[in-house]
Amino acid sequence: MAARAGLAGLVIDLGPLREGRGFRIVFAVRLISLFGGGFRLVALPLQVYAMTGSSVLVASVAVVNGLAGFGGTLVGGVLADRLDRRRLTVFSLAVETVVVALFAVNTYLPGGPELWVVYLCAAVNGVIGTMGLIAQQTLVPALVGPGRLAAAGALLALTAQFGAVTAPALGGALVSLGGVGAGYLITCGITAVAAAAAWFLPPVATAPGAERVPAPRAMAEGLAFVARHPVVRPLLLLGFVQVLFTMPAVLIPEFTDRVLGADAAVAGLLYTAPAAGALLASLSSGWTGRVRRGGAVVPAAVALGGAFVAAVGLGRTAAVALVALALLGCCQAVEEILRYALIQSHTPDALRGRVNSAWLAQATVGGSLGATLMGALAAALGTAAALAVAGGAGALAAAAIALTAPGLRRAGEGAPALPDTTPDC
Repeated sequence: MAARAGLAGLVIDLGPLREGRGFRIVFAVRLISLFGGGFRLVALPLQVYAMTGSSVLVASVAVVNGLAGFGGTLVGGVLADRLDRRRLTVFSLAVETVVVALFAVNTYLPGGPELWVVYLCAAVNGVIGTMGLIAQQTLVPALVGPGRLAAAGALLALTAQFGAVTAPALGGALVSLGGVGAGYLITCGITAVAAAAAWFLPPVATAPGAERVPAPRAMAEGLAFVARHPVVRPLLLLGFVQVLFTMPAVLIPEFTDRVLGADAAVAGLLYTAPAAGALLASLSSGWTGRVRRGGAVVPAAVALGGAFVAAVGLGRTAAVALVALALLGCCQAVEEILRYALIQSHTPDALRGRVNSAWLAQATVGGSLGATLMGALAAALGTAAALAVAGGAGALAAAAIALTAPGLRRAGEGAPALPDTTPDC
């Protein structure tokens, strides 16, 4: 009986889904949005390459979308702290529906699709999609209450991992069966359903007077809060360390070819291993809601992730790489769940939009810098050595942040209580 109870305590906590209609809607909207994003991740490169035959132009569309997404983090954080977050979520999904419809119309133009329309839609979608994501994240604490933040974070992480594993495959199947245009039309209908569902979210009031603060000052206030807070600052630094040093995906093709001497099938397994590990960690994340000092666990998880990246380079075998990458995914899921809960619980509601936008911005910028760093290290040292050096640097950086952030190490015990803004849902 005790063993059964212990195992039950490991299973992901579904309490936020059972207890709140509002969170169920956010959860469903996130899944639908991730499916739409996964389809576009497959469809856009295929369409642009078919139009132009140029990988450079394919990459340029991704750059436009990424830069627009970064702009969306700057605008979205301020808007999420000024406006009704439910309406902002509905608005973003409605605009995404129109954008996907334009993608579809462009596909069926008599003279063939126009590249400028693809760029325009990619830019609008990058800005609006990011704004909607920030609005959804900032809604969650008020929908679930402070006691369920870790459980909610685990469920949100689960949607991201499920989307990462299934959405591109489903998108590829749609393109294969019905073509890009039909896939856009189906995605448009699904996104419209998500927008309609979001309309039934309960409204969450914003802080009084927030709309009267000029936007530049509002952004400066958010950055100042992040810079001086003894818990939020090191948490965001740890996130930056993770995406800078412990995201080895960019080196997997070269590692598979030059170090392992293997084929594309092995590379596919290596790409899948972190997502599989993260999915397993999320499904067994029930314990995260009972951690008393989550602030000490987060840097440990980031440091372990760095150690597993180093193990991939040092092991130089497919078996070691698969196990190490799966364990890396586990560490990333654990730190994401606890970091989400800690950041939300230590951030006043009036600043939550801007702090969440800083979180997304550091992930976006850090991811691009991390890919560049990994490529430079591989060119200078070789692929295996680059993984070992980057992973070791990530572990050391995480340890240094933990040692110099006593507020973070104590975070979790006696965390500040959030105002009771939970709506009746």
